[in-house]
Amino acid sequence: MSSNKDRRHRILVVGGGYVGLYAAQRILKKAKYGEVSVTVVDPRSYMTYQPFLPEAAAGSLSPRHVVVPLRRALPKADVVTGRVTDIDQDRKVARIVPLVGEAYDHEFDYLVIALGSISRTFPIPGLAENGIGFKTIEEAIALRNHVLGQLDVADSTTDPEIRRRALTFAFVGGGFAGIEALAEIEDMARDAVKYYKNISRDDMRFIMVEAMHRILPEVGDELGKWTLKKLKERGIEFYLETSLQSCVDKHCVLSDGTEFDASTIVWTAGVKPNPALAEFGLPLGPRGHVDTRPTLQVTGMDHVFAAGDNAQVPDLAAGEGAWCPPNAQHAVRQAKQLGDNVISVMRGFPPAEYKHKNLGAVAGLGLHKGVAIMFGKFKLKGLPAWLFHRTYHMYAMPTFNRKSRIVADWTLAMFFRREIVSLGSMEHPRDEFAEAAMPPAPGVKVANKS
Repeated sequence: MSSNKDRRHRILVVGGGYVGLYAAQRILKKAKYGEVSVTVVDPRSYMTYQPFLPEAAAGSLSPRHVVVPLRRALPKADVVTGRVTDIDQDRKVARIVPLVGEAYDHEFDYLVIALGSISRTFPIPGLAENGIGFKTIEEAIALRNHVLGQLDVADSTTDPEIRRRALTFAFVGGGFAGIEALAEIEDMARDAVKYYKNISRDDMRFIMVEAMHRILPEVGDELGKWTLKKLKERGIEFYLETSLQSCVDKHCVLSDGTEFDASTIVWTAGVKPNPALAEFGLPLGPRGHVDTRPTLQVTGMDHVFAAGDNAQVPDLAAGEGAWCPPNAQHAVRQAKQLGDNVISVMRGFPPAEYKHKNLGAVAGLGLHKGVAIMFGKFKLKGLPAWLFHRTYHMYAMPTFNRKSRIVADWTLAMFFRREIVSLGSMEHPRDEFAEAAMPPAPGVKVANKS
């Protein structure tokens, strides 16, 4: 029987997003042979690089290249496709519910909380039934198929009301996710309608609804105003200081009294921490984030670490009382520091504090268009910003495999137009087969199609 001194340190990582993947990689890289065993639990078997979702939705990137398979990226870790539903901090035991099969207990010595965030929604009538989120690769591809499907509907119908509704696309939330999604989808639709005989860009109506008085607050007032001006020049309507009150039966009612029918309602109005955190016995902040020290250790728990969107991490570079914003830039850097700190604490050394000065922000606005601010003072617009946007995110994308595939996608796009095929049947791929396999009703004759 092995002694406690010889036993591997058991590290449980809850969540396989930015923080989960990068932290696990860092721990495995820094650990000595046989020193640790790392288990990563996530409902999906892959990590999604969310800054590339707009380009995937627009057809500029293959959806498979925007995700990183966890088992391939973490060959030395145990990857469990499932959920952690409960954690006993005193016993250091987590309850894991796998994708299939019975739930079981998993013991750990150190715990990494990396659940990330989910879409922040409000009890708006009709939103749950008609809204489309934009947090996962599945939602991005569903949005692409839906938009192209609506162009097919509009081109084929003779009913003006159906046509008007099909060609109205509403986006709610003018932050990074909303503006990039809106700009990329509008850019794709502008290209797509060139192949339709009965519709043009002038027939389409793109609408952005934002509760604040400006868009893209992350890039500053000047670039936000420039972006607003350029998007308006593309025919996009903006309703600032306005909120969505209702969208029952896809009839949208705004707080300023504006009403319209829209076949497409995309919700990108912010995120919130995963509600599962409430079951983990952790100290939470006022908005549900895990209360975390600058060392990325959870307050009062030296063996528990947290970072990313689900953590409330002090921003030492910004000053007292500031918190790190929930973006990929901080998540990737926090994850690496978290991994180093887990190793340090495990070996009896003091952990280091996380401190990172914001490098800036970049946003893509469609092919060859973008905005960027670097180090708080260098501002880029148009093509230079778009190139910087792609360069930065290609660098941040995990694994050489995925970097190479993304560069290949971009290179091919220089010589070929992007695909505009709608695969709407992907949402219900068995419908046609089920109809063919269904036995005919009694008394109904089936024609011989051979």
